[in-house]
Amino acid sequence: MGSRAGALMALFPRRPLVWALQGPREAEGIAEWLRRRVGSSATQLEDEEGAQALIDSQDVVVIGFFQDLQDEDVATFLALAQDALDMTFGFTDRPKLFQKFSLTKDTVVLFKKFDEGRADFPVDEELGLDQGDLSRFLLIHSMRLVTEFNSKTSPKIFGARILNHLLLFVNQTLSPHRELLAGFGEAAPPFRGQVLFVVVDVAADNDHVLQYFGLKAEEAPTLRFINVETTKKYAVTDGTPITAASVTAFCHSVLDGKLKPYLKSQDIPPDWDQQPVKILVGKNFEQVVFDETKNVFVKFYAPWCTHCKEMAPAWEALAEKYKDHEDIIIAKLDATANELEAFTIHGFPTLKYFPAGQGRKVIEYKSTRDLETFSKFLDSGGELPVEEP
Repeated sequence: MGSRAGALMALFPRRPLVWALQGPREAEGIAEWLRRRVGSSATQLEDEEGAQALIDSQDVVVIGFFQDLQDEDVATFLALAQDALDMTFGFTDRPKLFQKFSLTKDTVVLFKKFDEGRADFPVDEELGLDQGDLSRFLLIHSMRLVTEFNSKTSPKIFGARILNHLLLFVNQTLSPHRELLAGFGEAAPPFRGQVLFVVVDVAADNDHVLQYFGLKAEEAPTLRFINVETTKKYAVTDGTPITAASVTAFCHSVLDGKLKPYLKSQDIPPDWDQQPVKILVGKNFEQVVFDETKNVFVKFYAPWCTHCKEMAPAWEALAEKYKDHEDIIIAKLDATANELEAFTIHGFPTLKYFPAGQGRKVIEYKSTRDLETFSKFLDSGGELPVEEP
C-alpha cells in the first residue's frame, strides 16, 4: 500500500463512510444530521442545573462559554456543532457558569467521563475561533488515551488526523496480556495529539490488521508503530518487555528518526526456484533481481486481483518458454504480503524488468499482457521493437 488511503483500506476494509468524509449513511445519523439543521445544533444553557444535566447525559459533551452570544465565534461554534454528529453541544453566556467552571475568558470545554475528565480550548482574543483548529482539538481530546480498535472506533482513529499510530497487539482472553495495558496507557499522556495509542485484540475479528503488519496472532504481545501517510512501519526489538518505559523509549526512537522502518516479508519457500516461475518474497528479492548476471522479469500481484489471475496462464507459458535460458528469470511476488525498500507497488498487476549488468536499472512493462508481446520484450533486452508499417 503506497498511500494513506491504501493503508486505511487495508487496516479496516469494511468500515462505513463517516460524515466527515461524505455524510451520514445510517438512518439514525441522517435523522440527527437533519435535526441539527432544522433546529439548533447546540443547547443554550441558562443555569448550573441545566449545564450539569447536559454534562452527565453523555460520555463526551462540548460546551462553548462565550461572553457575547452575538459574537462571530458563536456562529463558528454552532456551525461546527451541525456536523460533529457524534458529540453533544451546549453553549452559554451566563457569568455564574463561567465562575462554576473556573473560566474568565471565552473558552470551549470538552467534558468527558474518562481520562483527564476535561480539556479546555481557549478562544484566541485576536484571531477568534478557528473552526479547523477546534475540530482537530475535539477529535483528539474526545478519544481515550488508549483506544481499542474495532468497527465503532475506527472512524475516530482515522478521522483524528494524527498520522502516527502505536499499536499494541494482545490477546485479551489472556490475563498476562491484559496486565500489559496499564503500562501501555501510562506512557500515552505525553504523546496525546502526536501519537495515537491503539490496542488490537488478536482474539477478535482483526485478522486484516495482523495481515497488514505481517503478524501472526501467536506473536502477541508485541508493538508496531505506523505513519499512516507514508505507511512506514516500525517494530520493537524482539524480546523487549512491554512497560511504560519501553513504550516511551520506542515512541521516541521512531519520532526522533533513530529507528529504521521494517519491511514485511513472507518466508522464502524451500522450493522457490524449483518451478519455471520463481517465487520471490521480500527476503530474497534484492539478491535475485539485482544479480548482475541475470535478466529478471517480475510480476507483482495480489491474490485477489482478477487481472492478475487472467494473465497467469501467459506468465506461466512465458516462464516455460525461457526456463532453459540461464540468463533469464521469470518470477512473481505477492505485493500484499511483501514490502520492498526499492519501491512501492501501487497497482496490480505491475510488471518490472531488471536487466543484467551493473547498477540497479528497472524498466516498467506497460504493453499488452500476452505471450507473444512478452517474448518480443525479452528478446529485445527490455524494449519492444518498432513494428514495420
